[in-house]
Amino acid sequence: MAQRVANSLYNFRETFRVVNKDVLRWFPGHMGKGLRQMQQRLKLVDCVIEVHDARIPLSGRNPNFRHTVSGVKPHILVLNKKDLSDLQMKSEVEAVLRKDGFNHIFYSNCKDSKCPGMKQIIPAVVKLVSSSERYNRSEEKDFSVMVIGVPNVGKSSLINALRSKYLGKGKAAPVGAVAGITRSVQNRIKVSDKPLVYLLDTPGILTPNISDTEMGLRLALCACLQDHLVGVEIIADYLLYWLNKNNKFRYLEIMGLDEPTDDIGTVLTKCAVKLGKAQRRRDVVGSEYVWRPDLSAAAHYFIKAFRNGDLGRVMLDTQQLTSSVSLVGS
Repeated sequence: MAQRVANSLYNFRETFRVVNKDVLRWFPGHMGKGLRQMQQRLKLVDCVIEVHDARIPLSGRNPNFRHTVSGVKPHILVLNKKDLSDLQMKSEVEAVLRKDGFNHIFYSNCKDSKCPGMKQIIPAVVKLVSSSERYNRSEEKDFSVMVIGVPNVGKSSLINALRSKYLGKGKAAPVGAVAGITRSVQNRIKVSDKPLVYLLDTPGILTPNISDTEMGLRLALCACLQDHLVGVEIIADYLLYWLNKNNKFRYLEIMGLDEPTDDIGTVLTKCAVKLGKAQRRRDVVGSEYVWRPDLSAAAHYFIKAFRNGDLGRVMLDTQQLTSSVSLVGS
């Protein structure tokens, strides 16, 4: 199916035009408060673990973190949700990130207790801190680590997974499927006895002004923004645009389509009919009620399929990686 579709002459969009750009300047008050708390607590930590979604290794990064939070502290970058990411461009990802100063990069899947990357994080923290200048914490026997990153990339899940691995204990940090579950810097959470390691969970912080519209949409697609702030039908439309542009047509079966289309209205209508989702609304005259396909429910279904990995592994930053790698090599 994919080969037949890829060779067909469908008039897919070359660019994606949206949306109210004010949405992409979203910087809630609790984020500003959280950033100030993080800066105040920095002197109490030995190392910073920065967590990002492996599907958006460039779009998902806050470039200010290294200057406003980490400073001279040892810094580890964890690309989480690797099970959902297409890692064919792994070497390109690492080349771009190393150019930005990230020399310690790990890939993780917090849902997999046997994930190799998960096993490397605490040893890496101990090694880096032991060989660094600890300043006012030079006499302390424990290792204190701050976990930072944009919303909903798995910071709290990482803490809970490490705690389970080393201590065999349950969840200590709140987690959820939407952005913004953690709203302030939490108390220290012990994740290991030998060595003695404490992690600080922090709220997700976004860059206050996202100038690139598509960057904001990729963040929204990966749930780094709450859906209602952008609109589920807009997010679904961007997903359709990206899948078509990258010759990924698994959505046909999932959404109940016979052939690809660039019309999100057609996709959502077909899906709503397949799911049996409808809404009771007044007709144009307003004299009686009629049943219409529930496009919002279909949009949620489409987005959820992407986030669960049902549409296949993806690398949303392919275009950005290609251009960035060419700059690294020049």
